Amino acid sequence: MRERQYYMQDTQYMPTEIIEGYPVRPGLYLLNGATPFGDAVNFTIRSANATACSVVLFHRKEREPFAVIPIPDNYRIGDTWSIMIFYIDIYAVEYCYRLDGPYQPEKGLIFDKNRNVLDPYARAVTGQSIWGEKQGDYGCYHGRIYSGQFDWGDFPEQKMPLSDLIIYELHVRGFTKHKSSGVRHKGTFDGIIQKIPYLKRLGVNAVELMPVFEFDEMDGVREYNGEKLLNYWGYNTTCFFAPNTSYSSRIEFNHEGDELKMLVKKLNENGIQVFLDVVFNHTSEGDENGPAFSFKGLDNSVYYMLTPDGHYFNFSGCGNTFNCNHPVVQQFIMDCLRHWVIEYRIDGFRFDLASILGRSEDGSPMANPPLLKNLAYDPILSKVKLIAEAWDAGGLYQVGSFPSWKRWAEWNGKYRDDLRSFLKGDNGKAWSAAQRIMGSRDIYSPELRGNNVSVNFITCHDGFTLYDLYSYNQKHNEKNGWNNTDGDNAHDSWNCGQEGETQNPEIKNLRIRMVKNAFAVLMCSRGAAMFPAGDEFCNTQFGNNNVYCQDNETAWLDWSRLEEFQEVFDFVRDMTAFRKNHKILREDTAPCSMNFPCMSIHNSVPWNQEFRNDTHVIGILFAGQDKHKKDDLVFLGINSHWETQPVQPPDLPAGKNWNVQFYTNVPHVRKQDYNPLVHRNGNIFYLAPRSVIILTNS
Repeated sequence: MRERQYYMQDTQYMPTEIIEGYPVRPGLYLLNGATPFGDAVNFTIRSANATACSVVLFHRKEREPFAVIPIPDNYRIGDTWSIMIFYIDIYAVEYCYRLDGPYQPEKGLIFDKNRNVLDPYARAVTGQSIWGEKQGDYGCYHGRIYSGQFDWGDFPEQKMPLSDLIIYELHVRGFTKHKSSGVRHKGTFDGIIQKIPYLKRLGVNAVELMPVFEFDEMDGVREYNGEKLLNYWGYNTTCFFAPNTSYSSRIEFNHEGDELKMLVKKLNENGIQVFLDVVFNHTSEGDENGPAFSFKGLDNSVYYMLTPDGHYFNFSGCGNTFNCNHPVVQQFIMDCLRHWVIEYRIDGFRFDLASILGRSEDGSPMANPPLLKNLAYDPILSKVKLIAEAWDAGGLYQVGSFPSWKRWAEWNGKYRDDLRSFLKGDNGKAWSAAQRIMGSRDIYSPELRGNNVSVNFITCHDGFTLYDLYSYNQKHNEKNGWNNTDGDNAHDSWNCGQEGETQNPEIKNLRIRMVKNAFAVLMCSRGAAMFPAGDEFCNTQFGNNNVYCQDNETAWLDWSRLEEFQEVFDFVRDMTAFRKNHKILREDTAPCSMNFPCMSIHNSVPWNQEFRNDTHVIGILFAGQDKHKKDDLVFLGINSHWETQPVQPPDLPAGKNWNVQFYTNVPHVRKQDYNPLVHRNGNIFYLAPRSVIILTNS
């Protein structure tokens, strides 16, 4: 063996022996994944129950390996194998592992020494880089050795409080894939970059990307009525450390993720934070009938919740459940999130079915889940937003009770449900709706949870779009191929008088008014505001409330509707600006000189909080001071009744009057004087059926 010296951070590395023709030495045991060091690559993998491990090397795009290098037993410390292999061409090689061990399915042990196992820490994955084209079975998943050095330049950490956020939820492919999007590289990270001027004009300051970890859209691919149905949404993670390469506009060999990093950089430069929707509750390996290409082959009984006889718990509804509170799995999740914060500068995470993260290894809910606590106190993640979808498919519903340590925020499912119900005119919902608008302090105690907890939303990716919420009484998921049995049945929608599309001008106007009502209330509610891409121009999914498999115009945004519903876009743009200009909508400020409380509830009469079952009028007054230390008042008046109703805000001191800023009953024109357009008698405003008014002091 020829002698050669290798350096990394002033440390000398030299091979110590030859295995299968390759100079090797023991590796760096705390360095996970595959990491290049000059002419050498360090490989580290962990398994508690395996008895042997080999590194398997492939030429690029080849299915058969050119080298299988067993890791000697003396290279193993505890449950960790680590080896440094020299003279590997990192630009032409792919890798995986093979692990031997007991095969006892009843105990959850399913090792197979001939099975290729994808490295869970791989920073790039081959095998599914061309969207919609199956490149082989699950054995084609190999890791690639990332060698990129992205220049972040001067990249300051964003410090925007959660209450200031206007979050825009989008699907990377669906956002620009439609022919009307007008971007150069449709359905890619670069396509979003080209839409940044639009996002700034809209006024959002955070983008939440639906899953961007490597996933297999061909998982469960099927055909129905001549349409190919894919796993379009991506809630079936293949590798947690790797970006979805099919979302890049160009091939990024050994630089996978650079385009996503550029997107993050450009968005932040324009004042827009980036959140990732992450799926740690399950993986794409499924149950006993699913493939075994990663965690199953690495340590099945460690990474998944198993019944005593070796079967899979299914609290996710997707076949398996990640064993999140096993110490090894905790460490994996922590390492993953740190990776995305350090390497991609991600500002926050929304955790899909997050209640699973609080279940113990036997599936029972835990009072103080160690994973959630560790994430809350981790020093790398200390400024990152942690947002829980506080329920799971096993019936654990924790909205208002999710373990938080004053760090975890929640998707406020009660806000969605109560506002949907009240705005469409249901009885008995006025008081609950008022509580939601005022920050849901009845379920989020400021003393116990802090003031940055509630992420308010009326619609999201899961369910009807906002336009469809007021166009359909029933879901229409027939195109999904499950006889319309999939999707949520409890959607609190209302078609405004006719199911689906209509030419009736009264119904069309009512639907636009209902959409504006929803946005007006959302932007005047305490807590972060969130809405899905396209709601601002009445995006439709034609009544489908579960487009997870629709990689077509059902799920893609039709940007031509932006012109058709320009008035709605203008209204949303002006509402986002209004929210930003009035701090009192987002948090308590110094008291105003009029002695009004910072927030107060009214019905149609000021200071009257008597809410009967048939109450359909709410008045919410926000009071405080603006940035110039002047009195600032915002009165939100809502009439969800089908008849005209009076609403009277509190009286102002002599010389002061209420000024109408927005009124949803009339077409919205920017900087229009709405005062002459409202029926008013002194300080009493007569709100048209199903309308919202927003007043300020003048």
